[in-house]
Amino acid sequence: MALGVYPGSFNPPTVAHLAIAEAAWQQLGLERLDLALSRTALGKEHVERPSLEHRLEVLESVAATRPWLGITVVDAQLIVDVAEGYDVVVMGADKWAQVFDPAWYGGSEVARDNAVARLPTIAVVARPGVELPAADELGAVVLVVEDHHADVSSSEARAGRAEWMLPEAAEFDARTGAWSDAARYARWRPADAQQHDLPPAE
Repeated sequence: MALGVYPGSFNPPTVAHLAIAEAAWQQLGLERLDLALSRTALGKEHVERPSLEHRLEVLESVAATRPWLGITVVDAQLIVDVAEGYDVVVMGADKWAQVFDPAWYGGSEVARDNAVARLPTIAVVARPGVELPAADELGAVVLVVEDHHADVSSSEARAGRAEWMLPEAAEFDARTGAWSDAARYARWRPADAQQHDLPPAE
């Protein structure tokens, strides 16, 4: 049974995330693909809103209607560590560049090479402005994903492109303000309401 993993913060999960996951599942004949939700994603700021628990809740609702999709929460930050035990690891071309940057391995090319040698098959997706690897480099597979997904990003979704959120994320945001309205999300969460001196939601 071939298993794949797609690491990320999924903040929020977007239509591009799902398109990439489906492409990996179908094109590589995977039995299951796990979205690996990082407690603290490498190279990204600590995510305070929405909480890890609420991002996990949204991802679980996404997976609930897709039997081939799994969800796991990981403490590991390096992709080589997240990918351990899997047959395939899925990433964007920007993450591909990060994987091969010695800066993430204490500046040591030897440590980088040793880590990269542990990787399973890499399934990589084009990102604007980032050079894709040769398809045969380290056994990498270039996934075919529709071009209109290339510019979709979680940061733009948080900034107002709600149509880029998956419906499950958009519904949660509409209900709670998780990505679009910090004050409303705080009122929705009693613990946050106390922290920000805001009244609880009615």
